[in-house]
Amino acid sequence: MARKDIARKAQDYDDIPGTFVFDAERSRQGFGINMFCMSLMKDENRKAFKANEPEYLKTFKLTPAQTEAILKRDYNRMLELGGNIYFTAKLGATDGHSFRHLAAVMTGATQDDYAAMMLAGGRSVEGNRSKSGKDKPGKGAKSRSKTRSKSRSKRG
Repeated sequence: MARKDIARKAQDYDDIPGTFVFDAERSRQGFGINMFCMSLMKDENRKAFKANEPEYLKTFKLTPAQTEAILKRDYNRMLELGGNIYFTAKLGATDGHSFRHLAAVMTGATQDDYAAMMLAGGRSVEGNRSKSGKDKPGKGAKSRSKTRSKSRSKRG
């Protein structure tokens, strides 16, 4: 029941380092991954998956790349191929891993280093913004707030 890879239209926000924005297009692309992950909420499905992973995956409409990412537990690739972080975490839980473990693996950090970074406020925005610079505050941010104020006054 393999699915053909679908080319994804490039978006302005695709240049944010290390980030795969889960938008409508990525949601459609990752439907099979996400439905597979949601199936793991049932004990009988977790057992069937663990008994024969490749065979269990055949019951979902996955591309060969999606199947490979799941079998390799390549979480970043799953997100790139349309997986939602909250759904893919169910696969990690099936393998006995915490979300902290998954996040550490996905960022290349140890669990302790990842936890320390998050407790210190998360990763720095420096070097992690959109490379195009479109997300930097400027004239656009001011004009948007003026528009909001006008909208509020019309309602009030």
